[in-house]
Amino acid sequence: MLLPQEIIRHKRDGHVLNAVQIKSFVDGLVNGDFNDAQVGAMAMAIVQQGMNVEETVALTMQMMHSGEVLQWPDIDGPIIDKHSTGGVGDKVSFILAAIVAANGAYVPMISGRGLGHTGGTVDKLESISGFNAHPDNAKFQRIVKDVGMAIIGQTGNIAPADKRLYAIRDVTATVESVPLITASILSKKLSAGLDALVMDVKVGNGAMMQDMHAAKTLAQSIVNVANGAGVKTQAIITDMNQVLGSSAGNAVEIIETLHFLSGDKRESRLHRVVSALACAMLISAGIAEHNHEARVLVEHALTSGEAAEVFARMIVAMGGPADLFEHPDRYLPEAKVVLDVFAPKSGVICAMQTRDIGLTVVWLGGGRLSNEQEIDHSVGFDSIVHVGKRVNAGDVIARVHARSLAQAEMASKQYVAAIDINEQVEDFNPVTYETISASK
Repeated sequence: MLLPQEIIRHKRDGHVLNAVQIKSFVDGLVNGDFNDAQVGAMAMAIVQQGMNVEETVALTMQMMHSGEVLQWPDIDGPIIDKHSTGGVGDKVSFILAAIVAANGAYVPMISGRGLGHTGGTVDKLESISGFNAHPDNAKFQRIVKDVGMAIIGQTGNIAPADKRLYAIRDVTATVESVPLITASILSKKLSAGLDALVMDVKVGNGAMMQDMHAAKTLAQSIVNVANGAGVKTQAIITDMNQVLGSSAGNAVEIIETLHFLSGDKRESRLHRVVSALACAMLISAGIAEHNHEARVLVEHALTSGEAAEVFARMIVAMGGPADLFEHPDRYLPEAKVVLDVFAPKSGVICAMQTRDIGLTVVWLGGGRLSNEQEIDHSVGFDSIVHVGKRVNAGDVIARVHARSLAQAEMASKQYVAAIDINEQVEDFNPVTYETISASK
């Protein structure tokens, strides 16, 4: 019998875990042989000492096989997904899945809740009245087949080992670990029975990977492990040195998604990230042969309204309202206080401390400070003015949605502190940096 404390000690002291030790840890996550304190200690040991490729592959595969692995015998078409490493204001998944599904692929997306300062895809969807993010697997598969896409949270029988580890990492400062991120992402994604996967690896001050070296390391780790498991995978490194889109929160990001899909308003950086990832997915799925053809398909799905229709059908299939696009105010919570945030001086917005803005959303109640905490879906920021824009003193640079005036005023101060306004115009970061393929 392997004692949890001895496995923890082995990794803490810098040794390589063997397959039996890793299996014992994963089994302990599921059956409770590792208590919460021991799971946290193990996660911290991995953060401090790292894991080699073989350990990471073993951890990934054991967590994947801790639950059900889906199969799609009734679907005649490519099964493909995208995953982001997380950022602030990242509502790409909703738009992207709808575009790809509108072009004939099938997107079974198993997503997580907020982690650290980053927002959670499932949290955002659960701000919609009636939306059930946890259908059983049979219903999940039926919706994917009928609609072309479904975005759900982890069910108890999809990578349950990761579900527990993910929650404990969130509250023990053990989020930023390449092996743990790789295993967490891929244990869920490979459980979905994919033909192909495209990763959106964020880099910058609002991402888990804050520099290019770290981002490339994570991207290469994910790509190598996934391809080694037989799933065609590539990663695109995208910028997270400012909020993506014009909102950060839960309900406010759903509203922005509705505006984007309906064509009312499409923030340019968000549009470019969506397009780059959608093109990669369509090419990986064999629906498009090259980038130009893929871009035509992406834009047609948006301008024709087909992507919006797919998203609307998914909402209904998962318990949400049929008229969400027409009457979002009926089904999305509204904050008690909405307060304008004003520019303290004139100049160009030269930088944004994106992580600080994400943490402010958490502080407002839009994220979790403890594993069991309920979140307030109504809070956050919208009307965000982006880096590179010239503003005058007193211009509105964002709006804060809060539970009280006191909270709104404090969040406004925190937002202003996270913005650098200067007269000197600098070179600004691109939207996408590079694509990472499997190592030879």
